[in-house]
Amino acid sequence: MPHDTTHIIVTNMHCNSCAANVTKHLKKQALTNVQVNFATGDVYFNNNTSKTVEDLSKTLASIGYPVANPQNKNIHDAHNHSLAKKLLLITLPFTAILMLHMLPFSSFNFLSNGYMQLALCTPVYIIGLWYFGKPAFKNLMHGNANMNLLIVIGASAAYIYSILGLVLHSQQALHTHKYLFFETAATIITFVLFGNWLEEITGKKTQAALSKLMQKRTVKAQIIAFDNAHNENLFEVEAKHLKPGDLIQINTGEEVPVDCKILWGNALVNESLLTGESTPIAKQKKDILIGGSIMQDGIVKAQVTNATTNGTLQQIINVMLKAQSQKPPLQLFADKISAVFVPVVIAISLLCFGINTLFFTTATEALMRSIAVLVVACPCAMGLATPAAIAVGLGRGLKNGVLFKNAAVLEYMKKITKIIFDKTGTLTNGIFSVSNFYHIDTINDNTFYTIVHSLETNSKHPIANALVKHFATTPKINFTTVNEVKGQGVYATDNANNTYAALSYEAAKKFNVPQGHSVYIIKNNTLIGYINIEDSLRPEAKITIENLKNKNIDTAILSGDNYKNVAALANKIGITTFYAAKLPNQKLDIIAAENKTATVAYVGDGINDGPALSKASVGISLQSASQLAISAADIILLQGGLAKLPFAIGLGKATHATIISNLYWALFYNVIFIPIAAVGLLHPTWAALIMAGSDVVLVINSLRLRYKKIN
Repeated sequence: MPHDTTHIIVTNMHCNSCAANVTKHLKKQALTNVQVNFATGDVYFNNNTSKTVEDLSKTLASIGYPVANPQNKNIHDAHNHSLAKKLLLITLPFTAILMLHMLPFSSFNFLSNGYMQLALCTPVYIIGLWYFGKPAFKNLMHGNANMNLLIVIGASAAYIYSILGLVLHSQQALHTHKYLFFETAATIITFVLFGNWLEEITGKKTQAALSKLMQKRTVKAQIIAFDNAHNENLFEVEAKHLKPGDLIQINTGEEVPVDCKILWGNALVNESLLTGESTPIAKQKKDILIGGSIMQDGIVKAQVTNATTNGTLQQIINVMLKAQSQKPPLQLFADKISAVFVPVVIAISLLCFGINTLFFTTATEALMRSIAVLVVACPCAMGLATPAAIAVGLGRGLKNGVLFKNAAVLEYMKKITKIIFDKTGTLTNGIFSVSNFYHIDTINDNTFYTIVHSLETNSKHPIANALVKHFATTPKINFTTVNEVKGQGVYATDNANNTYAALSYEAAKKFNVPQGHSVYIIKNNTLIGYINIEDSLRPEAKITIENLKNKNIDTAILSGDNYKNVAALANKIGITTFYAAKLPNQKLDIIAAENKTATVAYVGDGINDGPALSKASVGISLQSASQLAISAADIILLQGGLAKLPFAIGLGKATHATIISNLYWALFYNVIFIPIAAVGLLHPTWAALIMAGSDVVLVINSLRLRYKKIN
């Protein structure tokens, strides 16, 4: 995510209306790109003002949404801490006792006393007024209305009406209970607390994959310290304790703990996780090592330059959290409805009371109907429909090695009709083999084999390993001197003072060698042969292409490699459409043209794929890709390479279908139950229970996505 994006955790958000209020308030502070996820409490924004996070925290707290302490070791746990459960345990006994007198043939005569009912209801009402009323009042003072306001109005109407009935019609109320609805006020509060608690329990399950991911492994480092005699000693510490200026030693096979600069030693470093370069990079004194890369060969001593841990794992976590806070088009539609829902429901409730009183029933019955309308119409379901499905979809994707960087892409997945692939590093995997070779006529094959094998056995480079395997022969030349220069190749001298070298083009071009080959074999400063290396096909590539074809998705290759290589690969995996020798700007033009006739996804891994990934309807990259490709892509395939691509498409379609079904349920629920409540067929007590249950139904429907078969 952009470095200028600020991230905070906001508590006390119970529904999408709360998220809308937080969004509205932050935008009033001149903040931009505000994204709020009420389910997790994550809030992102760009702050180009002079206001600090502390200033914004105070203003959010003033409307009932405190910001979690950033020093908390797990601020997400702080957000999910169940206050609703604690309050429910207090209100439930009072409400259960209060409802006993409603049972047929109840023998609890003392409960028939109106003052006893008042005594039992009052603690519940006070808790409800504090839990729901406090944030409702703060929001109302800032011109906002949310579901809390509906709960407070409904419960207060029943409670205050019952007190007035008890005082003004005491005898009639005590004998007939005509004016007493204390149990209604209590059950509204208790059932909504129960619903909030259930929603929290089921909602936490949608975060399961992310929670596991956040259990970060501990990276160790060998720190160098000197005693009084200037003797060097090594001590193992956790990488998080390193600070700029510390001296560390990194050995073969170890992970580079943090960004650092080499002071001593040479090494081959695998930076594929960070740069996408499958070939290890030669590093020497003064070179920078990137935290998270792997020391494939060599020992170095280095100075820490940046102790901030921002490794791949944490980047994935940040992307997941931000993706859950982003809103796809369907959610924006739901937001527009939710934004005006509370005022509309209050208006409907007042209209219901007026019409029923004037034409159909008594004021008492009309009040119960209007209260039922208020309670049953809380907009939680509408606000929860999309975030719940997105959270489960993103979580399942992550668990299966697919990272969706934004939520909007889920809606595009169902529209994809064509997928275009880059070649090198995407359809191929960096495992090298010899494609062909050439040597001069004055030496035979065996002599050439012996020279190549003898030179390359002195290197641990992956290309050298491929050459040793391909040119395996005996005997070897007994060199008197051998020197490997990382990034150039191997130099050697035999007993007769003949010089040999196996070099890259950059190192060999001083010998006037032809361009376009992988390794040049030099003897006595003269080219005696060259070798071409090819990158092998990913084992999953062909079956992935077949799988996509079975889904009626067209495929193509778009590569910067030469026509011969691209054509050979396309033929090998069954792709008939391909573009070869294309520059980044040409790739961009081709994707733009394809987008005019189809919804196109592009799969790439290199720096030159960045523009095409950005231009495509859906950009897809691999975990081993370059940082630029990862930044430009919408989806990252973290495990299994291309094998996860069909799953990613299927999961995107399934998540979108779940969002649609959730929205249909939310709309159906309100369309059906508001009229039922308005005509008196739904008591406020049942309205509260149905309202609480509707949220749980949506979350359970979303959780089905965790187990749904993805084709």
